Amino acid sequence: MSDIADGSLAYEGVKRIEWADRSMPVLRQIRERFTAERPLDGLKVAACMHITTETAGLIRTLQAGGASVALAASNPLSTQDDTAAALVHEYGAEVFARAGTDREGYYAHIHQALETGPDLVLDDGCDLVNTLHIDRTDLLGTVKAGCEQTTTGVIRLHQMAREGALKFPMVAVNDTDTKHMFDNRYGTGQSTLDGIVRATNTLLAGKTIVIAGFGYCGRGLAERARGLGARVVITEIDPVKALDAALQGFAVRPMSAAAWEGDVFITVTGNRDVVNGEHLAVMKDGAILANSGHFDVEIDVRALSEMAVEVHRGIRPQTDEYVMADGRRLVLLAEGRLVNLAAAEGHPAAVMDMSFADQALTCAWLARSHTTLSPAVHEVPQEIDTEVARLKLASMSISIDLLTPEQEDYLHSWRIGS
Repeated sequence: MSDIADGSLAYEGVKRIEWADRSMPVLRQIRERFTAERPLDGLKVAACMHITTETAGLIRTLQAGGASVALAASNPLSTQDDTAAALVHEYGAEVFARAGTDREGYYAHIHQALETGPDLVLDDGCDLVNTLHIDRTDLLGTVKAGCEQTTTGVIRLHQMAREGALKFPMVAVNDTDTKHMFDNRYGTGQSTLDGIVRATNTLLAGKTIVIAGFGYCGRGLAERARGLGARVVITEIDPVKALDAALQGFAVRPMSAAAWEGDVFITVTGNRDVVNGEHLAVMKDGAILANSGHFDVEIDVRALSEMAVEVHRGIRPQTDEYVMADGRRLVLLAEGRLVNLAAAEGHPAAVMDMSFADQALTCAWLARSHTTLSPAVHEVPQEIDTEVARLKLASMSISIDLLTPEQEDYLHSWRIGS
């Protein structure tokens, strides 16, 4: 039995799902293939993901392949209640999610999805896999394998594997080129700034934007922010990434130095307390704080609350104002949660088309290959990544060169010199 907010929203959800589907030609092609081949026939899938119109495209594709799907939300603020209603009432999935539910409700929904006894699991942040290994060990024997699609989740899975705690194979879909090079860089870059602008209506041109983390997400943000006329400052702990940022022309500072000069702060690191009380104490009046990492731990919201003498909730949608003892006002967006999904609509469908195509094809591969895999973190087969890129290029009417037989021979021979 699904647990959603309002089933009457299904019609609105269908309209929005169909709109997103227009921009997801790769996933549509895979859905057609799955309808004919049924690679997931009879399998149960439990997923913990952002419940958006784009995710609905993936769920429909898995169903076309023969799977039954139970879906819980991977973030309380990212659930689109109309999408959830459409998935239940129009597309026949089980959904356990309500926008804005509390922590207790969030984990209750994950448990409800797991009650279906899944063969395969799809995770977005590793909360479902973590719950399986801590609270629902009785179900571990039925799970064949799974996929993880976030940097944060892959980090947690590697930690589990190193400790020998991971009990079934998991595939790091996040690490495919067609996911992190495009979803993280172009998707996060655009959608995060979209969320900040929707929440605050601030002009980014001329502002100093401090971005914590220069992985693919941070790079995308920095490129988009510079394109909008902002001065960009990068903070990093990795010397190689910091050097990359510097050579691309961005200012690089430790957060303790950047905290004084920033107008907007965006965290995308996957770690906790990246912005802490020490930094909050010296920020400008009116500084905006936004997080685009998966969990709400990157900005120390507890320290912010303790330092504030007043809090003005909801001064704009997904915007809270914290007044410090010295009169400074710091603006926190989306409670420190994923700003691009809480204050906007997440990544554009055209980007998620590739990410979810990776997920769908990896699920089909796992259905036939899971018995050959150890309980560890595995890479997506290169041929899946290449196939998704090929299909995406074709959908954009772009063709590329092919190697001639002579070029193939040259590349595979060590005997041919200059």
